Amino acid sequence: MSKRDELIEKYEADLKDKCGITPDKDLLTKVVIGLGPSVYNADASMVSGTDQKELETIKNNFLIKKLGLSASEDLDGAIDSVIEKYGRSNRNKYRAVVYYLLVKHFKKESAY
Repeated sequence: MSKRDELIEKYEADLKDKCGITPDKDLLTKVVIGLGPSVYNADASMVSGTDQKELETIKNNFLIKKLGLSASEDLDGAIDSVIEKYGRSNRNKYRAVVYYLLVKHFKKESAY
C-alpha cells in the first residue's frame, strides 16, 4: 500500500469517526491528489482552526481560486461550520478532510 493510500484511509477514518459521515472515496482521493506534496508534510497537511491568516488562505486559494466561488458568498460561515463539524477541540484537523467537507458543503464536486 502506498503512502498516499495510507493517508486516504486515515482521512476516511477521520470523516467517519469525527464528522459522522461516510465519505465518497473517489472524491476524497481527488482532493488528496489535488493537494499534491503538502499531504506528506506534517505542518502543511494540518489546518489550524484558530489561525485567521490560514483561514484567509483557505478562503482565497481554495474556495475562490480552486472552486471558483465568489467572495460575496458566505465563505467565512462555511469555513466556520466545517471547523465546527470537524470539532473545534480537535487539534489535528487534516487539510484534506477540511477541503473535502468544503467541497461537499458547496456541492462543487465538479471542480474535481
